[in-house]
Amino acid sequence: MKRRSFIEKATLGTIGIGAVLSCKKNTETNENGITSNTSTSEIKPLIISTWNHGLPANEETWKQLKQGNTTLDAIEAGMKIPEADPKVRSVGYGGYPDKEGKVTLDACIMDHESNCGSVSFLQGIKHPISIAKRVLQNTPHVMLSGQGALQFALSQGFTEENLLTQEAEKDWKKWLRKSKYQPVINMENHDTISMLVIDKDGNLSGGCTTSGAAWKMHGRVGDSPIIGAGLFLDNEVGAAAATGLGEAVIRTAGSAMVVELMRQGKSPYDACREIVERIYNKHKNHRDMKHLQVGFIAVNKKGEHAGYSLRSGFNYAVYDEEIGNRMEDAPFKMSWKK
Repeated sequence: MKRRSFIEKATLGTIGIGAVLSCKKNTETNENGITSNTSTSEIKPLIISTWNHGLPANEETWKQLKQGNTTLDAIEAGMKIPEADPKVRSVGYGGYPDKEGKVTLDACIMDHESNCGSVSFLQGIKHPISIAKRVLQNTPHVMLSGQGALQFALSQGFTEENLLTQEAEKDWKKWLRKSKYQPVINMENHDTISMLVIDKDGNLSGGCTTSGAAWKMHGRVGDSPIIGAGLFLDNEVGAAAATGLGEAVIRTAGSAMVVELMRQGKSPYDACREIVERIYNKHKNHRDMKHLQVGFIAVNKKGEHAGYSLRSGFNYAVYDEEIGNRMEDAPFKMSWKK
């Protein structure tokens, strides 16, 4: 796929912001029968999601939106693509297991009315994003976890299955021999897919799904299913989502803080960058710093979008009507060599 980047160099670093605004004229007639034309901004649909596996997820989500399906249904359909792909080693089926050799999954979904659903520490269900959506739709709760989440999934007609592929099991056993049973979290194994969507009406929704950090302790839950950490949106302001080491994102309520900075008037780029800086300052002397990577994506109500990460290597997929589906490289604070 031909790549196109909206990255421009400036004194503050490399900034990538895309706008999806267009103007149209509305004809209005007042009570005295006088007609006037007023210009308004029309926000076109936009999808932004993390990492390369965001490309096929974007493609399916866009297709669903064009067919007139609801935004939540579109997000679910898009995220089911990487969840079912055994080659994606950090999401769903084929994801790396924890140190016990068990694949545990986290996911959440949120709509423009701040309705949200979430599952954490879910085992045996290939599509946690689907269970998260049903928590939103069919329960009075926000989050279900562990065995309770599994019981709910089964009650909704889902089938329990083994999610540990032969390839993932082989890698786990290889790690186990070298690790002396110590969990390791590093830059290669926490590639959550997070997605933010602006629909045809200008409303925001989002979702996250992940198998979490490879070789994690059994029972560990990251930021992805936590509203305000891995995902947050306010339909009056904007939306943000995270990827990277979940512990660092949780400690700073990362996505909620990005949205709050946009509420204060900051651009998506400036908001993402400021929270990454905050995470760096709070973790520069922390035990996690050696392997720490965190990235954010954000979009505001104007349709401007951006991403920013602590270290190099983070990219995200963007889909809009004008250009289509493509990858954009996120600006970053530092390289891995530092």
